[in-house]
Amino acid sequence: MKQGNVREAVLDLLLKIEKNQAYSNLLINDTIKKSQLNPKDIPLLTELVYGTLQHQRTLDFYLQHFSKRPLGKLDTWVHILLRFTLYQMVYLDRIPDRAAIHEAVQISKKRGHQGISGMINGILRSIQREGIPKTEKIKDADERLAIETSHPDWMISRWIKQFGKEKTEAIAKANLTHPIHSARVNRTKTTVDEVLQSLEQAGIDAEKSKQVPESITISKGSLAGTSAFSDGLITIQDEGSMLVAHIMSPQKGETILDACAAPGGKSTHIAEMMENTGEVVSLDIHKHKVGLIDQQVKRLGLKNIHTEVMDARHAGKKFEAESFDRILIDAPCSGLGVIQRKPDLKWTKSADDVKRLSQIQLAILDAVWPLLKQGGRLVYSTCTVDMEENHEVISTFINNNDDSKLDKDMYKRLPDAFLNCSGLKPGMLQLFPGEKGTDGFFISSVCKTIKGGS
Repeated sequence: MKQGNVREAVLDLLLKIEKNQAYSNLLINDTIKKSQLNPKDIPLLTELVYGTLQHQRTLDFYLQHFSKRPLGKLDTWVHILLRFTLYQMVYLDRIPDRAAIHEAVQISKKRGHQGISGMINGILRSIQREGIPKTEKIKDADERLAIETSHPDWMISRWIKQFGKEKTEAIAKANLTHPIHSARVNRTKTTVDEVLQSLEQAGIDAEKSKQVPESITISKGSLAGTSAFSDGLITIQDEGSMLVAHIMSPQKGETILDACAAPGGKSTHIAEMMENTGEVVSLDIHKHKVGLIDQQVKRLGLKNIHTEVMDARHAGKKFEAESFDRILIDAPCSGLGVIQRKPDLKWTKSADDVKRLSQIQLAILDAVWPLLKQGGRLVYSTCTVDMEENHEVISTFINNNDDSKLDKDMYKRLPDAFLNCSGLKPGMLQLFPGEKGTDGFFISSVCKTIKGGS
């Protein structure tokens, strides 16, 4: 496939994401499946889509300096074509500027008229000739950080209030880096060493994790097409997400509730740790997402997971009080901890979303708490860094329930590598992007006191 056609596919993808607020990862996967793309072209497609989304605001700052019209007044396809062409010029050394500009002009001739192609050529040639403008001239320090790291103002301002300027800058810069890819080895079927040997034969560069015992990290290659994946020997999962099962520490024969389980990564991890004994009841509000859990369960060869389509807020109508030894709430959240993997989240989420989701999170906690046995453990987790969805939700819940207390011994169940995390507090762990090579992730453990006891 010619590179120009790859760029046309990129333009179509970015247009769909912009207009429909569709998730970039789902659209890319769908495009790869349905298109006739040469496998050699897929890395370029992925790089251009994710890179443009990730650096979107910075690119717009540069472009506006050279555009006579406000960027918002341009046709959307023209604006996006300028964005991802400039991304190549600024961030991709292996693509010559002249080649990127030439392809943009050719695409604009197909989609527009000579005037548009001339404008695009003029803007891009001016940038090539003069170079990109400096951000040092932006007077407001918070706005400058937001533009330099390509984040919305509300997000940067919010994080500065919550974490301070230095931590916010570290989070924002980490969000611009490529995420580490990891996978969990299904130790009910195999060992880490056996999986690594299998992946080596498949041409995958992988090694044992230095942080989580059942984890491997991948530096080159895709796991989805390997026999290790299809045979249920591995699950693709971030190491921060893997810590949930460690903190829960399920025991053989227990009855566990995973209240918001799709797509099933944590449910299956818990089931594996229980060595296919006991029962994991996995709920999700969406039928098609429960189907995803079932697919994982079948692929991994697990026999101790029972799935149901259910809103966790109504779980009390189905299950008896104090019927679960442990409960996991991997709550629906803003996802602001996974911006490395899903950069479009920066542009589709708002402060109102955070507030709305925190109310849902607290409602789920209140609904499932009566289902936990006395002396049992509830683990609450999110893939966000926002305190309103994390610390504030758990603190409010503890204050509202006299029979709950933070599990201050939670850290004892963490792998040693995470004991020096800056966000580790009694009963709570906040992982920040870039700190341990994980996504931004929050985990809290809450114990239910025994009546008449402590």
